[in-house]
Amino acid sequence: MKLLSWNVQWGRDAQGRVDLRRTIDEARRLADFDILCMQEITRGFGVLPGGPGPDQFEEIARALPGFAVFDAVGADLSSLDGSSRRRQFGNAIATRLPVAQVIRHSLPWPADAAAPSMQRVALEAIVATEHGQLRILVTHLEFYSLKQRLAQVDELRRLQQEAAGHAAHPAPAENATGPFAATSRPVSAIVCGDFNSEYGSQAYRAFIAPLAQAPGFVDAWTTLHPGATPPPTAGIYDTAQWSTGPLTCDFVFVTDDLRARLRSCEIEGATQASDHQPIIVELD
Repeated sequence: MKLLSWNVQWGRDAQGRVDLRRTIDEARRLADFDILCMQEITRGFGVLPGGPGPDQFEEIARALPGFAVFDAVGADLSSLDGSSRRRQFGNAIATRLPVAQVIRHSLPWPADAAAPSMQRVALEAIVATEHGQLRILVTHLEFYSLKQRLAQVDELRRLQQEAAGHAAHPAPAENATGPFAATSRPVSAIVCGDFNSEYGSQAYRAFIAPLAQAPGFVDAWTTLHPGATPPPTAGIYDTAQWSTGPLTCDFVFVTDDLRARLRSCEIEGATQASDHQPIIVELD
């Protein structure tokens, strides 16, 4: 199973040109992925630099025939022109694997008067693989506020403990047709995205700390490159937005029980199709 995670900044490349279809074509050139996890996908947000299209989730579906596309909106704002169309900003998962269940998790947003911020979200899809079900979560944590990032890290860890509880103590479905489906969830998970937390930072260390009564998370890249420091994932080519220089803030984490199944994890450093670099991970 191959997964590609990428903050695509609504299809805006390092030179500021927006073309989401081109970005997806670049992702397909880089990997024959089974799952594509994207951050900064928009709907009704044409006022953003470069003018993204009216519904980028639909654009993804058109660009990836044979894939199911799921969305999770964090910021959901009124229009600027008085119309009924919303301005929405969030994450997407596109997959050609069977999907049993999709869950949208609103992440904590504690008040922080010193920092601009927006509502953040984690999108979870439970996919079927040859080795059984697997939870895939894509997220994008707050950029300006450390207080909010730490709260969001705590919530992602709590969600892992919650899933472990459902795995250990599943409830049966009420019936075959209603919404009260069986509550069993796999404990094994991949959590990926733009954490806006530098490698080795407080939030990074908090996320990979051991968990009680659930397998915790390991960094897929450092697990497969022991003793090495991961290369930067943002600000390599777009020096206007990242005037302080490049940094490593995008990660793919897997639960510890998946460690032995990790086959490869690479940060693609050459593409300029976004201000971030994609990460490609493969599991046996």
